[in-house]
Amino acid sequence: MPPNGYAVIDTETTGLRPTWHDRIIELGIVHLDASGEITREWGSLVNPGRDLGPQRIHRIIAADVRHAPAFAEVAGTVADLLRGRVVVAHNLRFDLMFLAEEFRRAGADVPLAPESGVCTMAWAPHFLPGAPRNLAGCCALAEVSLDGHHDALVDARAAAGLLRHYIALARARVPWQDLLDASRRPAQWPDLADAGLAEVRRGVSAERDAHFLARILDRMPRVAEPAGADSYLALLDQVLLDHHISPTEADALIRFAEAVGLGRSDLERLHADYLEALVRAARAEGAVTRSRREELASVAGLLGLPDGAAERALARTDGQKARSFTMFQLNNGDLVAFTGEMGAGRESLEERARTAGYVPHPRVTRKVKLLVAADPDTLSGKARKARIYGIPIVTAQAFLRLIGQ
Repeated sequence: MPPNGYAVIDTETTGLRPTWHDRIIELGIVHLDASGEITREWGSLVNPGRDLGPQRIHRIIAADVRHAPAFAEVAGTVADLLRGRVVVAHNLRFDLMFLAEEFRRAGADVPLAPESGVCTMAWAPHFLPGAPRNLAGCCALAEVSLDGHHDALVDARAAAGLLRHYIALARARVPWQDLLDASRRPAQWPDLADAGLAEVRRGVSAERDAHFLARILDRMPRVAEPAGADSYLALLDQVLLDHHISPTEADALIRFAEAVGLGRSDLERLHADYLEALVRAARAEGAVTRSRREELASVAGLLGLPDGAAERALARTDGQKARSFTMFQLNNGDLVAFTGEMGAGRESLEERARTAGYVPHPRVTRKVKLLVAADPDTLSGKARKARIYGIPIVTAQAFLRLIGQ
């Protein structure tokens, strides 16, 4: 019976240590037969239930990950993809360390060991003399395409290309033939059910997260004077702090609107009132500059209002008085918490907060006034608490604008 061949894997993770609660956030698997030909591919984002770590490296956003399954939900699929194959990776020990820990969290003990697989990084000096350790450098020497580095499936394909290059150079017999022979007698894997979940790839949020107004249930009845209008507007005020409505925030608005009985027509009217209140506040400050006009137009777009709504609101001088509401503001001595890895550096942001008169706080409690996050859709524990307590979450850039820096 011929061997099944190889399963080339790559992981993107929240950090470097699974024992320090770092998790897999994306997994790519490429099947090759014994001759090195690709026979199947699988790749998906994985929801780690925490913040995403160094997003500047892997470029994965929480808005996409929120649609992805937890590892336990795809453990059966992954086990089937690895069972009976020689596992391959560039820096195999790192990827297996994370995979084994994820399976352990899912309650499964799996036969994954570096000595049973092939590491394209470890074999590079043999087949590519003078090659560096990193995947990009090895691919460049072997003339293997690597377009979109730090995407798990892209990197798995690149590692598969390196393996195919090694197999071609080895000709008749690869140095790890014994591993291929052993794959005919696969080690015992636990019996894990394949849930059959679809792969979730990057960019899914753009496809699934339609504008939140378009997602309001039209079947909800309209009420003459919505009892929850003021509360909804207060929540909307928090959400729009950073001039951005994230998918998580949109879901919160939808759930709240449904809970207080606001229909689509109610929300359209409230959003128009909200915009007009912003316009009146802008006029009260003096001349409405071009940049302020652009901000108002941006907010109108986020609220799902028609094109030109902001300009029309600006042109009105004696229309119906808009519903009043209290704008969010930070006061001297307010507690501000931070979460995620930020480009400006958390220490720098905390120092700027102190300079502006606010107090950086290491945890999220009910006394915290604002949470500053690297990604407003973050899945971190701090963010979960902030949402429970109704504490606004804004980006670092929005925070700096808020404090005038």
